[in-house]
Amino acid sequence: MPMTETEMMLKGYGLTTAEFFYGMPDYVHVLNSYIWQDYDIAPDHPKLFQFVEFWQRELDGPLHSVRFSHRKMIAPGEWQNVTGEFTLH
Repeated sequence: MPMTETEMMLKGYGLTTAEFFYGMPDYVHVLNSYIWQDYDIAPDHPKLFQFVEFWQRELDGPLHSVRFSHRKMIAPGEWQNVTGEFTLH
């Protein structure tokens, strides 16, 4: 069963956004862009590199460049499981 987004963030995943610049198959000097997002682990970024390998293996448009950013939404130490709450007046 796949992990939920919250479980992934608690295990250290963050949102990775990449912009791929690639040449059109028939017009290699014309660049186009493609935006990709997924939850990934920094600094190795295995899902991003897996997608780059898929692109190079399966798609016709040659990659020109890739730029990406990574943002952790929450860290494991920032989350607390609260089972109850008391309010004092």
